[in-house]
Amino acid sequence: MKSVLKWLAAGVASLLVVVAALYFGTRGDYPVPALVTHDNVLPKQDVLGIALHMETIEGPEGAQTIIVLHGGPGADFQSLRALAALSDTHRIVFYDQRGAGLSERVAANQLTLDGYLAELDAVVDLVSSDRPVVLIGHSWGAMLATAYLGQSPMRVRRAVLIEPGYIDADGRAEWRAQSKHFMSGAGYVTQAVLTGFRAAHVTGPDKWAADDFLIGRMVGMFVRHPENPYHCGSGYTAPGWRFGAAASSAWQGVPDTEVDRIAAGTAYEGPVLLLAGACNSWTGPPLQSQHATLFANAVLSVIPNAGHDVVWDKPESTIMAIRGFLAPDA
Repeated sequence: MKSVLKWLAAGVASLLVVVAALYFGTRGDYPVPALVTHDNVLPKQDVLGIALHMETIEGPEGAQTIIVLHGGPGADFQSLRALAALSDTHRIVFYDQRGAGLSERVAANQLTLDGYLAELDAVVDLVSSDRPVVLIGHSWGAMLATAYLGQSPMRVRRAVLIEPGYIDADGRAEWRAQSKHFMSGAGYVTQAVLTGFRAAHVTGPDKWAADDFLIGRMVGMFVRHPENPYHCGSGYTAPGWRFGAAASSAWQGVPDTEVDRIAAGTAYEGPVLLLAGACNSWTGPPLQSQHATLFANAVLSVIPNAGHDVVWDKPESTIMAIRGFLAPDA
C-alpha cells in the first residue's frame, strides 16, 4: 500500500511540474481587441437594445442597400471588407452579429436562430425600411441569409450566398463528420493544450476575452489545418478581429429541428447567386451546385484559385461576379 501511495505521489508531483512548466512557459502578451461596449471609437449602432459593431459605406444617392452577413457564428466582417468596392453602385452595410466580432456579448438564450433573424430584420428596418435589400452572406452568414429568405422573402431583392456550409440537419451531420478529420491528431491536441495555457494569461479587456481568445485560436487551427480543403494549399489567411466563443458554442447545441428551418429559404423565388471557391472540395463547387438546384432562380459561379473565403482570396474576381449578378438592378 505504501508503495502504491509513493508512486501515486510521484505521479502527481510530476504532473504538477509539467503543468507549472506549461503555465509559466506560455507566459506572454496575448492582446484581445475591445468590444464596442468598451471602445467608443468603434462605429456602432443600437439594434434591439444590443450594441452592434456596424460600418456603412454610402453609395450614390438613392442607391439600393447591400447588407453583408459574416460567417461563424462568432466571426466578424473584417475579411469581407473588400465588398466595399460595390459602393460605386450600392450602399454597403457591414455589421458584426450579436455576440460576435466586436459587437456586444449577450446571454446564450439570445444566440438562437430566432435571435439572429430578429436582429437582421431590425437591421433591414434601420437601413432600408422602405425598399428591399440585397443580402450577401458568407458561410454561416449565407445560412442566415437563406433562413431570412424563408421568413421575409419580400424584404430581399436578391441574395448572394457564398459557400453556405449546410442548410438542413442532414447537411449539418455531413459537415460534422467531415470536420472531425481536422480537429484530431497529436499535433492538434498539442496545440490545443498550449492554446489553453496561453488563454489563461489573457486578462482583458473584458470577462469574455479569455474564452474568445481560446475558441478563436481553436477555430483558426481548424480552418488552417493543412488537410482542410477550405484553402488552396497556401493556408487559410482570411483575417478576423475577434471570435465570439459563446456564439459558436450556442450554435453547436441547436437542435436539428432549428437547423431544418434554414431550408425554408429555398422556396424564395427571387434571384440567387451561389458563389464557391474552386479549391474547396468540401463546401465548394460540388456542394453549392447541389444547393443551387434547390432554388427556383439560382445560378452558381465558381471563383478560380479561391478557397472558402472567396472575397478575401480573390476579391477582384468575386466582385466581378457579384457585379454581373446585380447589373439588372443597377
